[in-house]
Amino acid sequence: MKTSRLILLNALIFLVIMAAGVGGYYYYFQQSHYVITDDAKVKGDIMPVHATASGKLSKWDEQEGETVQKGDVLGVVTGAKGKKVEIQAPMDGTLLQNQVHEGQTITPGQPLVNLVDMDQLYIEANIEETDLKDVKEGASVEVTVDAQSDTTFDGEVEQIGLATASTFSLMPEQNASGDYTKTVQRIPVKIKIDSDAPELIPGLNATVRISK
Repeated sequence: MKTSRLILLNALIFLVIMAAGVGGYYYYFQQSHYVITDDAKVKGDIMPVHATASGKLSKWDEQEGETVQKGDVLGVVTGAKGKKVEIQAPMDGTLLQNQVHEGQTITPGQPLVNLVDMDQLYIEANIEETDLKDVKEGASVEVTVDAQSDTTFDGEVEQIGLATASTFSLMPEQNASGDYTKTVQRIPVKIKIDSDAPELIPGLNATVRISK
């Protein structure tokens, strides 16, 4: 009985060591071959449509999710003297975040709706400065989005940012003398999505693995 227990104990110890070894090798392999981060999002170049004249929005029946072409008339503004000014789409795209309704009084420069080209979405990943040396333009990328965690698709590093993400923050970090704590900075990296990627929407969280 003692012999069988000893054999079982040794077998369990062996399995634990094997599991630790496999796990350690997998971690080493991932770290040595890829730059990995989950600080990434699906993005698109969003263009706001602004009012070009003041008056009453006498025509506006646009719906979020509607696809429009550059030059399409989105609405009509009627001024105080009855002059009508058309509001046209500045680009091809899909309407997002409608901010007005028909009959509303608007002023020049007021945001009305946003446009994004859903065929030109990309991934923006924030890479730690200590890993930036291992990221090269043209490198292949594996992308997974949280909304479709069972689907992985390919991408390619298209552009590496020339400044850290915090450089353009509305409230940049300020360190008083004598109380300085160094923090790891992150650099935005733009990743082009392959044409066979699943249907995505801006803002989705993603995880990327960039080949070194």
